[in-house]
Amino acid sequence: MNSQPVLLTTDLPLPPFIRGKVRDTYELGKELLIIASDRISAFDIVLPCGIPDKGHVLNQLSAFWFKKTAHIVAHHLLEVVSDVRRLDTYLPPQARFDYPPYLAGRSMAVKKVARLPVECIVRGYLAGSGWVDYQKDGAVSGVPLPSGLVQSQDLPQPIFTPSTKGETEHDRPMPWEEMVAVIGLPLAEEIREKSLSIYSFAAAYALTRGIIIADTKFEFGLDDDKLILIDELLTPDSSRFWDVATYTVGQPQDSYDKQPVRDWLEKTGWNKEPPAPMLPEEVITATSRRYRHAYEVLTGEKLV
Repeated sequence: MNSQPVLLTTDLPLPPFIRGKVRDTYELGKELLIIASDRISAFDIVLPCGIPDKGHVLNQLSAFWFKKTAHIVAHHLLEVVSDVRRLDTYLPPQARFDYPPYLAGRSMAVKKVARLPVECIVRGYLAGSGWVDYQKDGAVSGVPLPSGLVQSQDLPQPIFTPSTKGETEHDRPMPWEEMVAVIGLPLAEEIREKSLSIYSFAAAYALTRGIIIADTKFEFGLDDDKLILIDELLTPDSSRFWDVATYTVGQPQDSYDKQPVRDWLEKTGWNKEPPAPMLPEEVITATSRRYRHAYEVLTGEKLV
């Protein structure tokens, strides 16, 4: 596996915009520069180690999906930064600097838009917290489902189950009525329709590549009052990918994501409070392999 050096943090001479668990975002003239690091989080805690190639996968797979779903909804992507000298396009001469080579492949220039405070979750299969909810009351985030469904079963039709997108609190399910109260009925209905359309299109495509997209989450913003897709799209961090060849209804599935990390952490007895323990090399390697595999299967290309 030809992995790049792991990138855990960035320090650019640009105005910082926001630093997330995985991404660092900077002001890039009138636009934004989003850098996908190799940081990995579990149970809302960032781990002290990174996953080789993870940032490249997240960045380039998002770009793949942004372009593939552009006929459904506009997106914020301007370009993936493959040649760092392209950043001169966005910066005046006095603001230019020696761009670090690590930006290539793991960063993108995007439109700067107003983010909407809703995380848009679409579920096509009964898994994760959805399965937990269903066992309690036969519903997922307040959406009633038929009785008798089992774990990992495909739903009669995909469901839209939004959650909050808070800066200081953990995300929580957002009832439809609350979403309407926050952003208004017309926009809420448009977001729901676009979210379900993107999921259905992507899920159908992924099946042709041998992957089930069990569920995923989207984020949207407003670009001069026009709805626009932002952040990341249909990556192993934002979605649950299953292998069609090993899918078995009625039991948990092996996912193309950070499942090896979560499994190992659970076995350690860690109390899920910082600091998180360092992962062993075999878990890091297995997780990196999953991210790369998801990218290469879905796109049909080798990771650049």
